[in-house]
Amino acid sequence: MEKKRIVILGAGESGVGAAMLAQKEGFDVFVSDFGTIAGQYKQHLEDLGIRYEEAGHTDGLILNADEVIKSPGIPEKAPVVQALREIGIPIISEIEFASRYTSAKTICITGSNGKTTTTSLVYHILKNAGINVGLAGNIGFSFAAQVATGNFDWFVLEISSFMLDDMYDFRADIAVLLNITPDHLDRYDYKLANYAASKMKITNNQSSVDYFIYCDDDEETLKAMQLTAIKAIKCPFSIQHEVENGAYLEGSQIVFNLQSKDPLTMSISELALQGKHNIYNSMASGIVANVLEIRNDMIRESMGDMKNIEHRLEHVARISGVDYINDSKATNVNSTWYALESVNTDVILIMGGVDKGNDYNMLKDLVKQKVRAIVCLGKNNKRIHEAFEDDVEIIVNTHSAYEAVQVAYHLAKKGNTVLLSPACASFDLFQNYEDRGNQFKVAVKEL
Repeated sequence: MEKKRIVILGAGESGVGAAMLAQKEGFDVFVSDFGTIAGQYKQHLEDLGIRYEEAGHTDGLILNADEVIKSPGIPEKAPVVQALREIGIPIISEIEFASRYTSAKTICITGSNGKTTTTSLVYHILKNAGINVGLAGNIGFSFAAQVATGNFDWFVLEISSFMLDDMYDFRADIAVLLNITPDHLDRYDYKLANYAASKMKITNNQSSVDYFIYCDDDEETLKAMQLTAIKAIKCPFSIQHEVENGAYLEGSQIVFNLQSKDPLTMSISELALQGKHNIYNSMASGIVANVLEIRNDMIRESMGDMKNIEHRLEHVARISGVDYINDSKATNVNSTWYALESVNTDVILIMGGVDKGNDYNMLKDLVKQKVRAIVCLGKNNKRIHEAFEDDVEIIVNTHSAYEAVQVAYHLAKKGNTVLLSPACASFDLFQNYEDRGNQFKVAVKEL
């Protein structure tokens, strides 16, 4: 019998992982990348003897697929995707594909902000509790690669809306939706409702034995829930009011009150991750731990010793009484709002990059209160100037992380914070947000 042909579009972490699993499962595998393939991934494909092409897609090698696995970064409007849709060849995500070959249970975490922190925290709690757990999705290693090579009982998966777009039969045992704020709207016809509907797919295929954990303070989430049939057990969290079967804030205490579980209370001062947004992330993580019946003392201990993740409000140094914070992972306006909200000093804000149709209005109040100067870091900073010229006296353009740090150093006074929180993607001057954050850290250390 002829082998089923699987074509994988994109040869990054996700695509190469999918190729490994497809080969292991006996498919005829071909990988195609429109750009150049990074050295370590190319080496991996060659070591495995998997055929590939780079710097372009050859229709004749792709349009004969039985099924296509698409990397999440490739937009729906890409010509190769349009051609596949026209012929009717099914296109799925790596997450969808990998889930067919594992009996491990999944905790799937999505949301516009806080995904990586919450995913890391849930993984930290489960690992400390001795659960045989893998970490995958948008973070760490490819889900498919770990299904191919490992044998976990549980996976904690960070899931983006792009992954959810190509998800059909996949089911989350525990789904977490942190929030819905405008992001990536260029991929959703600039309609928030389309993006919200994509996020709600995290509840697809869930049954009455599964769990859906969500923020009861988030208007867009509540709106989207009205339009979605959710069969799973609902566990809300809120810092504004008391909720049942979830978590809420009472004074400075987080109360976890899941039915049939021992109630757990924890002071917010005990949390390793501080700031209002991290109260939400900790509530969501604590509910997951409660659902899995992890002991209260273990949950408390893990939430108290969690280290912050790189490029997310990461303290780099204090120089001459000025703190330098790397929040390069803030690629949308809402993330920058959280960053400004969590800093309690006057700020020199380094922001800018590839603007994804940003609406800067939500930042105006915090910028007026806290920001002494804005240092723009991007090729085109016009919209930042227009948005804040009435709110900030000094707005300076720079074109490298080194230059931005030098300018910020001269503008900052003792007791200030220099905050890199761009609110934009990084691809105009950097490879990715990690590259931007690393260059910022190097420049700070050279001061």
